[in-house]
Amino acid sequence: MSEAKLEQQFLNALDDKLWKAADKLRSNLDAANYKHVVLGLIFLKYVSDAFEERREELHDLFTTEADGNIYHMPRANYGSDDDYEKAIEAELELLDYYQEKNVFWVPVVSRWGFLRESATLPSGSVLWSDALGNEVKLRSVSWLIDQALDEIEAANAKLKGILNRIGQYQLENDKLIGLINSFSDTSFRNPELNGQKLPLHSKDILGHVYEYFLGQFALAEGKQGGQYYTPKSIVTLVVEMLEPYKGRVYDPAMGSGGFFVSSEKFIDTHSADKHYNAAEQKRHISVYGQESNPTTWKLAAMNMAIRGIDFNFGKKNADTFLEDQHPDLRADFVMANPPFNMKDWWHASLESDVRWKHGTPPQGNANFAWMQHMLHHLLPTGSMGLLLANGSMSSNTNTEGDIRRALVDADVVECMVALPGQLFTNTQIPACIWFLTKSKAGGNGKRERRGQILFIDARNLGFMKDRVLRDFTATDIAKIVDTFHTWQKPGKAYLNQAGFCYAASHEDIAKNDFVLTPGRYVGAPEQEQDTEPFADKMKRLTETVQVQFAESHRLEGQIQKNLRALGYWS
Repeated sequence: MSEAKLEQQFLNALDDKLWKAADKLRSNLDAANYKHVVLGLIFLKYVSDAFEERREELHDLFTTEADGNIYHMPRANYGSDDDYEKAIEAELELLDYYQEKNVFWVPVVSRWGFLRESATLPSGSVLWSDALGNEVKLRSVSWLIDQALDEIEAANAKLKGILNRIGQYQLENDKLIGLINSFSDTSFRNPELNGQKLPLHSKDILGHVYEYFLGQFALAEGKQGGQYYTPKSIVTLVVEMLEPYKGRVYDPAMGSGGFFVSSEKFIDTHSADKHYNAAEQKRHISVYGQESNPTTWKLAAMNMAIRGIDFNFGKKNADTFLEDQHPDLRADFVMANPPFNMKDWWHASLESDVRWKHGTPPQGNANFAWMQHMLHHLLPTGSMGLLLANGSMSSNTNTEGDIRRALVDADVVECMVALPGQLFTNTQIPACIWFLTKSKAGGNGKRERRGQILFIDARNLGFMKDRVLRDFTATDIAKIVDTFHTWQKPGKAYLNQAGFCYAASHEDIAKNDFVLTPGRYVGAPEQEQDTEPFADKMKRLTETVQVQFAESHRLEGQIQKNLRALGYWS
């Protein structure tokens, strides 16, 4: 079995095991609450593992003599072996060693080993003494976890205010101990499957688990849960089309931060293609986000912390239109999946806002407010991808048709992608993706595209992953991405494909009253030519029908015979 398949098999088994353990909480909590307990423990496990990994690395550096090793602590400088070990232990507790590697400092009472051992002690057991010498005693396991989260926040300014406490949910001790044991019994470091070691790091595994759980919680919560989760394949599609190799990435409706995670994965996947070191390249990516929901804002911050991604999500959760947390930001890439057709967004203070360059959005629908907000924050050389309801491509309600025409006239619309239905957990509204840029003049690896818009109709792609949800395969994503890049980049031979893609001029679009629905432009797919003569076909089909009629008559007779034998047919 290939290494990639082994990794996937390991991760699938891990997902299943941990989800079954977490799902036991559902009898005590609804999905909207028990995610905080589970994700909080995943976070604690991650920061503790990362801390211990750095601690072991430092111990090796302190005790190993090697050329250029500035960390080495020579044994000869200390008296007894006991003095030497005490000196090393003291050195291992210095904060700077961890911060220099962007590892969160984890106080003793927040480390996973301490948490696991303390959780099983009788209530009232003395755990530690505070700064005044007072004994701190165990109250409950949820209290113990909250203390661990308190201490981590206090020790790391970047985490202040982002960790959800779980004591409010009043969970039974045994439920939480079971969950702690499930995480403790799982190999997040140096994993192996069937005796073969896997090249997965703690951050990779826990990041995967976090993302998997977000998706599962979104499914469990239904409509409300989908507000913080965009399907992985859709996020991947947008990121692959925009190719955010370096610069500032911004999401004004970030949810749990899926676009930022996929940007990091994109760099990891394509680093070899671009002849650079992925870890080095990530230093040239900075992420900026905003989210109005306080719970989701925290989920996103935890997601970034687990991934080791530096982030700026503003000082607090806030309304993007009324309290822009990044007013001066001009980003290289903007990506978002905001709420579709949001009605209650308008405020009188938004009248004549500088962001409405292409027209004031209708007060009853925020679709074009999101779009123009994103354009406002886009660099002159930047690119953006925005998911919106299909109505945005054709609606003439209030000012929407005028704004759409203004966008086409300004030549900022680059590509329109129509998506299949049933992709989202929170809505059945058909969706599309708008790709916009402020410059189609060429350069930076792109050909001149002024006066053109590429239309891609992807409604027939994908597969039903279950009875409710549809998804894209990697092949589907590659087909859309390759079509876009073939059209966008020089030296590639782009061809229109009936039923799938069409490069339209602004004249074509004007003839269609500036409606941007791909189906209007790509046409119907070409049908295979029927070479069978009509007379021969009719003869063949007539003979087939006669055979089927005869079989139907035979079966009808057999059924009547069986019913007579049972006394139900005269």
